[in-house]
Amino acid sequence: MLKEERQNVILHEVNLHNRVLTTYLVERLGVSEDTIRRDLNELADLGRIIKVHGGALSKSFHNAFSPTDVYARSEKKIIAQKAAQLIENGMFVLTTGGTTILELARALPQQLHATFFTGSLPVAFEYSQHPHIEVIVIGDRLLKNSKITVGGAAIEQIRQVKADLCFLGTNAIDLRDGLTDNDLDVVQIKKAMIESSSRVVSLAISEKINTSQRLKVCHINSIDTIITELEPDHELLRPYAAAGLEIR
Repeated sequence: MLKEERQNVILHEVNLHNRVLTTYLVERLGVSEDTIRRDLNELADLGRIIKVHGGALSKSFHNAFSPTDVYARSEKKIIAQKAAQLIENGMFVLTTGGTTILELARALPQQLHATFFTGSLPVAFEYSQHPHIEVIVIGDRLLKNSKITVGGAAIEQIRQVKADLCFLGTNAIDLRDGLTDNDLDVVQIKKAMIESSSRVVSLAISEKINTSQRLKVCHINSIDTIITELEPDHELLRPYAAAGLEIR
């Protein structure tokens, strides 16, 4: 594979998963770690990604306060509209961070009265623009690159909540591997949210279906509902429906 092709694959993986590890790219592309590091440095110098320790971060994810250049934004807006239909007045809702969750925050109907918990600063900001949403920010150590709070105090705060709904921004989802991610701190936050919620909803653009990352969040049967931009009866989603998940 030529360097330009390889770097295009890297850029796509970073934008798709928001954050990728060097080790994942080495395995994905079958090249040396030094080669991947050089590619990441070049892409960072060109301003196309943000180089971080152990991998790279999508610029649209890092600059989440602005909706410009968000990967697959039209698909994420469709997902957000579907997800917003699940929320009823009076609900307690836990949400993670990510660009799809941001679109959900922007899609909430103006007449909705509900309480939202999040550790994502960009998402909390979007919720705060809503006239009738009560916003509770889960606090602890801040991951500066992704603007999300993580750590023991955040997990303990989540455990005190009995949420009606949990919306998970999804890194990767697969029938065999379940929900997976590539950031251990974020994995722990997601685990706590799942345990504290009556209904767990995975928001995932279809490109993330049947993909897997290194760190397990939960088994597939811990997810109640999957929402993508596709029609619910799309062939890609049929195995998930057959496994007992609600597809929207």
